[in-house]
Amino acid sequence: MKRIGLLLLVVFVVGLASFAGNKPKSQVVPENVMQKIYDEVKTPYKYGLVMVPPDDSKKMDCPTVFRKNDKWYMTYLVFDGRGYETWLAESIDLLHWDSKGKLLSFSGDSARWDCNQNAGYVALQDTRWGGSYELQKYDNKYWMSYFGGSSRGYEAGVLSLGMAYTEQDPAMAHEWKRLDKPVLTSADPDVRWWENKKQFKSTVIWDKAKTTGYPFVMYYNANGDSAKNNVKTRWYERIGMAVSNNMVEWQRFQAEPVVHHPVGITGDPFIQKIGNVWVMFYFGAFWEGRTGAFNRFACSYDLVHWTDWPGDDLIASSKPYGERYAHKSCVVKWKGVVYHFYCAVNENEQRGIAVATSKDLGSSDVNF
Repeated sequence: MKRIGLLLLVVFVVGLASFAGNKPKSQVVPENVMQKIYDEVKTPYKYGLVMVPPDDSKKMDCPTVFRKNDKWYMTYLVFDGRGYETWLAESIDLLHWDSKGKLLSFSGDSARWDCNQNAGYVALQDTRWGGSYELQKYDNKYWMSYFGGSSRGYEAGVLSLGMAYTEQDPAMAHEWKRLDKPVLTSADPDVRWWENKKQFKSTVIWDKAKTTGYPFVMYYNANGDSAKNNVKTRWYERIGMAVSNNMVEWQRFQAEPVVHHPVGITGDPFIQKIGNVWVMFYFGAFWEGRTGAFNRFACSYDLVHWTDWPGDDLIASSKPYGERYAHKSCVVKWKGVVYHFYCAVNENEQRGIAVATSKDLGSSDVNF
């Protein structure tokens, strides 16, 4: 029996190495590994909208899914004309969701830097593909990164990156505490050429191996209006990275973005690890020769050098509820099924949150 158990362990390890690639000899993820990742994460079945705004004056955005106490939870954004606030929803099956309340609300203090924009994304999630998807505590706290600002309107004014935390249950709707000052801004002395306008979505992982030399790694997209090689880059967005030892003090890791394209938007990173390959799900928009928005991915062995997938989109506009934009990924695997959550926008600028799956789970009864 011991020999059989040992043989099964060897088969499992060999299979995992075959799927994710053996120990890398270069920084480039090989084509065959990229193809295996695509085959693993693709979700051809569009289930439909699982969250819709209560009325047309509000828009939903940016789902992030985690698990706690045998239930699923989703943080998401609501825009009501004034700015973004961060909300929480609950589910038992990843398909049917109930809103529970706010996590980051507008501030009553008009002097705060983030009084009118609070767009949050829970941090330090278990990034293992098919893992627990639970949030990890650091310094006895749960953490959330967010972009904030003081201007009213849709992504208006200066937007900077902040950190919030709670010592309470993250599955309970309550106000998280926010640091008094942002951790990264477009006015910092070391701001990069590609981010000197606005910072947007961030995702923070806990890399206990300290691959970059730091335990905490943040990926975020931003835009800038500086010239680079005599090419004007206003309103383009790119994904860069920052690192930290304590979740409070952050420093930019390098001068150049880590995932970007010549034109348009490359944004909203979400990180998972499949075998020994880090996978960054992100969305693209307005690329050369393309219209609308679409979800794609890139892969890395070292969290710094990323190989972009050259093939088909993971999610693209097609259904009426997402005929204009289908973008902003959160992708998890649970009990053999991949769930790809994304923001769907129709031609009337109505926004909801949809999901596509790797297996046919039937059609949604939600219309939008």
